[in-house]
Amino acid sequence: MIVVAGEALIDLVPQDAGGEPDSVHHAGAGGGAGLPALAPRLGGGPYNTAVALGRLGSPVAFCSRVSRDVFGEALLYGLRTAGVDVTPVQRGPEPTTLAVASIGADGSAGYSFYVEGTADRLFEVPDRLPDGVRAMSFGTCSLVLEPGASAYEELMRRAAANGVFTALDPNVRAGLIPDADAYRTRFKSWLPSVTLLKLSREDADWLGGTPHEWLAAGPAAVVVTHGGDGLSLYTRDGTELRVPGEKVDVVDTIGAGDTVNAALLHGLRARDALSA
Repeated sequence: MIVVAGEALIDLVPQDAGGEPDSVHHAGAGGGAGLPALAPRLGGGPYNTAVALGRLGSPVAFCSRVSRDVFGEALLYGLRTAGVDVTPVQRGPEPTTLAVASIGADGSAGYSFYVEGTADRLFEVPDRLPDGVRAMSFGTCSLVLEPGASAYEELMRRAAANGVFTALDPNVRAGLIPDADAYRTRFKSWLPSVTLLKLSREDADWLGGTPHEWLAAGPAAVVVTHGGDGLSLYTRDGTELRVPGEKVDVVDTIGAGDTVNAALLHGLRARDALSA
């Protein structure tokens, strides 16, 4: 069993007249000039990873706190439909976090978040997890927004101390981080509790440091993604690999890195390589 811990939210994605993601802000169906029509999409980095793992056929559970509002119900339905165990999900009356996406001409996504008083921020460390947990995945907003961030951090440290394989994707959302230096220090404090560190080239540049420095701090492996140019793998035993990307037509990059997380974990599980 792989447990993915972190936020579930709603992405509000700009649409063109045909319902496709739009990189140009225009007058929406019910909006004023210059405003895009926004379509709600199920999202959140950890949520996307859990759904992708379920679709790939890995046994997976989602550990989070989800609103009882209409968005929360839709998020849970999406998990169940993908075959994800939602038993560890906590529920609350607070609203669901919203992320308003903007899509660049190259398909890259930027976000503005509405997070005050939302359900996922009030996550508490669970008393227990499903039986047979072999790996846990963490990252994104859930490790930034308090008080939930401290609870997720404690859960990650506890899992590592119990010999569980842990994966971390910081998936940095700089607009949510009030003190960049404090976050970078906190990131370094997580590394002794991390088995697999995966991050984008952009996040690596923002955080500072090198794969070899991160490996020295604890992880057994580091994966750095390079968008359309593929990814690089570095391991504690000195292995370095570069995997080229596949040529595709990019609509947008929402969930791309989250899907990489799922593919890595699914592949490791298939090879019986989920060992801390």
